[in-house]
Amino acid sequence: MEFLNTIDKKVKEGRVEGVDKVTGKGKFAAEYTVENVCYAVLVGANIPAGKITSFNLDQAKQVSGVLDILTHLHRPEVPGFATEELIKSSRFGLPIFHTDQVYFKGQPIALVIADTLEDATYSASLVEVQYAATPFQVDFDAARETVGLTEAGKERGAMAAWANAPHTVEEEYNIKSQVHNPMEMHATIAQWTANDRLVLHDKNQGVNNVQNVFANLLKIPKENIEVFSEFVGGGFGSGLRVWPHALAAILGAKQVNRPVKLMLTRPQMFAGTGYRPASWQKIKIGADASGKFQGIFHQAKNATSLYENFNDGITRVTRLIYDFENLKAEAAIVPLNLSAPTWMRGPGDCTGDFAIESAIDELSYKLGIDPVELRLKNLAIATNPETKLPWSTNFLNECVMQGAERINWSERKSQPGQLVDGDWSTGYGMAVGAWNAGRGNASAAIKMERDGTITVQTAMTDIGTGTGTGMVNIAHDTTGIPKEKIKIELGHSSLPPAPSQGGSNGLSSVSGAVVAVSLALKLKLAEFAASQNEIYKTAKEEEILLSENGLSFQKDKNHFISYADIWSKNGLTTVEVEASSGPGAERQKYSFCSSAAHFCKLKVNTKTGKVKLERMICIADGGKIVNDQAAANQMSGAAVGGIGMTLMEEQQIDTRLGGLIADDLAGYHFAVNADAPIIEVGFIGKPDPNINPTGAKGLGEVGIIGTAPAIANAIYNAIGKRFRDLPITPDKILLG
Repeated sequence: MEFLNTIDKKVKEGRVEGVDKVTGKGKFAAEYTVENVCYAVLVGANIPAGKITSFNLDQAKQVSGVLDILTHLHRPEVPGFATEELIKSSRFGLPIFHTDQVYFKGQPIALVIADTLEDATYSASLVEVQYAATPFQVDFDAARETVGLTEAGKERGAMAAWANAPHTVEEEYNIKSQVHNPMEMHATIAQWTANDRLVLHDKNQGVNNVQNVFANLLKIPKENIEVFSEFVGGGFGSGLRVWPHALAAILGAKQVNRPVKLMLTRPQMFAGTGYRPASWQKIKIGADASGKFQGIFHQAKNATSLYENFNDGITRVTRLIYDFENLKAEAAIVPLNLSAPTWMRGPGDCTGDFAIESAIDELSYKLGIDPVELRLKNLAIATNPETKLPWSTNFLNECVMQGAERINWSERKSQPGQLVDGDWSTGYGMAVGAWNAGRGNASAAIKMERDGTITVQTAMTDIGTGTGTGMVNIAHDTTGIPKEKIKIELGHSSLPPAPSQGGSNGLSSVSGAVVAVSLALKLKLAEFAASQNEIYKTAKEEEILLSENGLSFQKDKNHFISYADIWSKNGLTTVEVEASSGPGAERQKYSFCSSAAHFCKLKVNTKTGKVKLERMICIADGGKIVNDQAAANQMSGAAVGGIGMTLMEEQQIDTRLGGLIADDLAGYHFAVNADAPIIEVGFIGKPDPNINPTGAKGLGEVGIIGTAPAIANAIYNAIGKRFRDLPITPDKILLG
């Protein structure tokens, strides 16, 4: 028992939700027990384009336990899909069960509902569908040639101003589509408790977003939609939007008048919960002989679906990091017979940064200037080059210098292929990344018990980023209440509203609310204490100190009042406060960014094409680090994602039949522990005084933005081969 208590204590010290997760008490969306639940299985289209002409459901309905089968010909009404205009204005994407049109192979076209999962699965296999097939296009490389580019953002300076730059690089870059593949499967349990009241257990990154989407589609008050998403087994962006399967579960529950559980299979997730779209880029960059950048021309195209336009914003990062006086960007989206892509960790910027940082590395060799020196010469450290507002804080230059020192950059050879040991060649590479540091409006509440225990509440989910632990640390720092007496409640729509957890905005947003509600608690307790000691009548937040047992005035023990006294003299059961916080006028005065420098040392086997990463170092400027361990985990996990992006991840597509290939964890390769070294993470750790009350900036994106070009640049330094297409697999290394 003592051993178990020790383990329990250690887990709690690391993550407040740790014990619940490792013991199974914390449940993912599909694991909740709901009385009288039945099971649903989606049927996907087996053509990539065309129309459904008919269904034959006779055999499927004969399976024992089948309750009903939904199609576009048989389903409950969705008011938000009542007309084509409403479908378009809903911005939901695929109008599931409200069209006979087939846009992609695997598109959900029917939902079988049965008493058991086995019966539903078997019945789904017996659904027969007739189609009128039409021509399709799933080949991004072929389709992009037919789509023209348009201006992306305002041109800065003029192309003519650097037409005669003495040193230029002009190259094209291609990245295959990549899939999120979180640990937890996407799933929804839908339960109608009344005609206009709905309870959802859903795997998502924002319960308030789910509420709002379905309130709009179903035309019921959002307060009537209760959404649970307390524990989320990763998202990486796949849970930032509401997918059609969630609506399918809701319609199924309405149709059979019972709770319905729908969990996607891994192949269904490949087809239906988003991905980083395939992309093409062209970069032209110029510099003078000293290495000062004179201009950049960035063109980009990304894949999208036929039913929903998705622009990944690939050229956005071009405007963020470097002081380009002359800048022009163009972009386009390429519609394909594939499902809709969506945001994936470091969306757009991660893709664009690969091309920019690869081109800059190439330029450094032409100039004969060290890549570190070249970047330090051109970083926009003082002012946002796009808005001309001063950065509130920006220590990317310090990130670069620290990273170079830690990896022993001086040991790098200026010419490729100089460090050779038998079949192995060693190379060093680096790149930088940045992300606009956002902050949204968020609310939080605190419930305090007689014994001094407080529960901090907010609707924001914790998708594995350590948000709950960060909230404990902030509440402790602000109030003085010991961490072991602070509890957290997250991920439920009845709690104070908060933004979705994503885009590196989560903790930056909710931290202000936690500070605000912690200060509100101090003042509320002071109101009650004033009846016993008049000094608390005019006390300010900073003068009130809370402890395990009571409150004090400026550490003066003579003014200490216990919680027990406050509760008894005021007849209290609990003390409850709520507060909100959000961005303000500082957003008009300053620009905000998080940034990181990525350094890599690797070996390439010239006989096998294998790449072995020996060291990866990521130094980040994320403002004040609220939770060292969780922040380091964010950075290292993102870097491992970058390893997969660079060396192996590729969603293969059968251009002949129009479907996905190897759409499971056996066929789709991504980085595992054996593919990555221990990621060495460091932080500048200087608070941003203007972004929020804690000074903390987001870190979720900058751990991956820059990883891919750092690895690609190191491969060039090792063997002298420049790879501009991802992934860089062994066959390309051998044949390149």
